[in-house]
Amino acid sequence: MENKILGLHHITAIADNAKRNLDFYTKVLGVRLVKKTVNFDDPGTYHFYFGNEQGDPGTILTFFPWEGIGKGTAGAGMATHIGYAVPQGSLDFWKNRLGEHQISLQESEIFGEKLISFNDPDGLQLQFIETKDNRKAWTTTDINSEHALKGFHNITLSLKEADPTLKVLTDILGYSLQQQHDNRYRLTTDSIDTANSVDIIADKNLPYGKNAAGTNHHVAFRVKDDNVLMEYREKVLSAGLDITPKIDRDYFFSLYFREPGGVLFEIATDNPGFTVDEPLSSLGSALKLPMQYENYRSQIEQTLPKID
Repeated sequence: MENKILGLHHITAIADNAKRNLDFYTKVLGVRLVKKTVNFDDPGTYHFYFGNEQGDPGTILTFFPWEGIGKGTAGAGMATHIGYAVPQGSLDFWKNRLGEHQISLQESEIFGEKLISFNDPDGLQLQFIETKDNRKAWTTTDINSEHALKGFHNITLSLKEADPTLKVLTDILGYSLQQQHDNRYRLTTDSIDTANSVDIIADKNLPYGKNAAGTNHHVAFRVKDDNVLMEYREKVLSAGLDITPKIDRDYFFSLYFREPGGVLFEIATDNPGFTVDEPLSSLGSALKLPMQYENYRSQIEQTLPKID
């Protein structure tokens, strides 16, 4: 099992305003700010990591909040809907809580699972799905363990056609097709019980998306360590796809490749984790900088937008 893809590792999206993004996810949705750092390629922009207490893989939603970038458009060639697992019986709580914050939502059912769909302040499409999930959630004074987000349940990819992406997910990443209804497909991996589903919506008439605020940047799949990571690099290359060298992201090691439908995929390791540079009790409280930017800390801190 350990040499397989272990479901989702993290999902990264784009926001337009750092403070609004931070407040919504920590104060309204009640997830923990696990790490506060900067974009590796743009140190004047924050990189926020939200998750459970220790930032377990499969719970981490990360954001690049580029101030004033403007609204993007979800569409073909993108991950478009992020599905969170919530405890069974908790949807009424979330309907009331979102209503109190003037957030409109829709109720529906997908593959027999009850869910609500809504957008974050930038328009990012979120879904809360009632499902049995034994992961320990991060709780707050407003949101207890009977209602708190468990982590990801699934991610939905919107594509012009399904087959090329299905082939990558099954032949390279080890997923299997479990269900199909019309143009919606659900794939799962049996290597783990949570954050283990990928949905595909295929529509040849769907316009291509535009990456900016309110859209997903990439989807990361989880592996145990660097050795397994490099095994997957060879698998991707053998399939004729381009893939990056191994990249050190401080809290995990990564590879990136674009699958045939246009979605940017990442494969990321469990090691070393988010406690490598600050203790569990104070995760997310200090600004952590990649080593190459530490000498510029004062300048970076003055450039970053105020969030306190």
